Amino acid sequence: MLLRLTIRDFVIVDRLELEFAQGFGAFTGETGAGKSILVDALAFVLGERADSGLVRAGAARAEVTAAFEIAALPEIRQWLAEQDLASADGDDELLLRRVLEAGGRSRAYINGSPATLQQLKAVAEGLVDIHGQHAHQSLLRGDAQRALLDGQAGLRDEVRAVGDAWRAWQDARELLDAASRDGAQLAEERERLSWEVQELETLGLSADEWEGLNLEHKRLAHAASLIEGARFSLSALADADGACEEQLDGVLTRLDDLSAFDPTLAPVAELVRSAQTELAEAVSELRRYADRVELDPDRLVEAERRIDAVLSCARKYRETPETLPARLESARQRLAQLGDASDLEALAARVATAEARYRSLAQALSKKRAKAAEVLGKDVSAVMQELALSGGKFQIGLVPLEGGSAHGLEQVEFRIAGLSGSTAKPLAKVASGGELSRISLAIQVVTTRQAKVPTLVFDEVDVGIGGGVAEVVGRLLHRLGHDRQVLCVTHLPQVAARADHQWQVAKSQKGGEVLSRVASLDEQGRVEEIARMLGGVEITATTRRHAEEMLAAG
Repeated sequence: MLLRLTIRDFVIVDRLELEFAQGFGAFTGETGAGKSILVDALAFVLGERADSGLVRAGAARAEVTAAFEIAALPEIRQWLAEQDLASADGDDELLLRRVLEAGGRSRAYINGSPATLQQLKAVAEGLVDIHGQHAHQSLLRGDAQRALLDGQAGLRDEVRAVGDAWRAWQDARELLDAASRDGAQLAEERERLSWEVQELETLGLSADEWEGLNLEHKRLAHAASLIEGARFSLSALADADGACEEQLDGVLTRLDDLSAFDPTLAPVAELVRSAQTELAEAVSELRRYADRVELDPDRLVEAERRIDAVLSCARKYRETPETLPARLESARQRLAQLGDASDLEALAARVATAEARYRSLAQALSKKRAKAAEVLGKDVSAVMQELALSGGKFQIGLVPLEGGSAHGLEQVEFRIAGLSGSTAKPLAKVASGGELSRISLAIQVVTTRQAKVPTLVFDEVDVGIGGGVAEVVGRLLHRLGHDRQVLCVTHLPQVAARADHQWQVAKSQKGGEVLSRVASLDEQGRVEEIARMLGGVEITATTRRHAEEMLAAG
């Protein structure tokens, strides 16, 4: 559950801190006051893409912090532990923070530790589900319809496996086609790669050898300086008359004697004694080093020859020495593929095997999709009846695709029957704008019931809805709030009146600058705000009474 949201210099918000509770909360306010900016700020801290335009004009950076209660989210706690991002205090609160510089650079933190945007998005998937105000428009796209059905049915792993099998099949087909069409060209490529593999294998450069070789060359090339430096250091520290060790011994003896007269010198003596111990360790290490290091001109010549061989090979293949091992591995793999390409029968058999695997996985996916489509269609149809779409029936068609695709053997198509005739037709050809908004809301209500995400955010999903339908929308969101934390940006008084908590978003002037302000409303404040939403600029006693009645009914 979202506990707190702190915003600094984000768009037209300068300073804002909000606290949240369980249940259904509504954000209301005049158009343009910045209601949706709060949703944008939450999406920003959860890892959405951002640019410098989000930084408030004149500010150096924007910063958003969100605190979540995760006591009831064992999967999140386990993930944080695996990523070494758990709270240092081991408590049940998760802190996400993101900073965006005016220059466009972004930084993210999880529980105070630096994190990548990928990590931020990964943890966010289990915390918040945001339904944008244009969600209904995306429902017209076939890819969005397919993704929604697969996500609702929990088929992401199956879809990924089908995609991998499809690509393996296509790769095998391309190799067979190329082998059949370009036999001579492939033979020439095989010969070239064979020479390349042989030369790189003869060179025998391992992934970590180049760095070690350069370090060894530096040491060998400067061996005389290293020996002279070690001997000089030993002489100055320990071996020469008046060396540091000898002088330090004298100082310590004198300080120990003087401490008997003035105890305040005792701590100083202890510091000198500590320095004496560290100096002894340094001298010991230097002696061991001086015993090991030696001039080895033969090994130096050998290292230089090795470096020259590696550099010559790297120049030949237009690579860096570090990338030569990877080039060898790539050449080996390609050579193996081309070796297989000489056997057309084997290639044809590989294509058949890859196709059979793809079709087996795709058919299993189709069966699961069909089952999930039937269940989702019934559940959405039931909610549609509540949203004044009486008689409307939501269906999900699985249209066969000739030859299949990376997504399976069919295209998912959302259909509606009963609104414009009894025959089911594609959603885009049947629903009006207002109907599409309600159908979208019905789908979102059904899908979020099954989701494990504890916080749901709806950003003006009630666009195009009014009257009695708005009251139904309010009841649906309030019902969702029994089990989840629900936050909704709305312009409808019927929806806001059903909320357990309400915030008013308004614009204000400060030093000639327009800023967004958010206030948590008490009972009387909610009456005034609902009355404003009902009556506009002039609020009368009648609109106040109506507002009180709506709140009492909620």
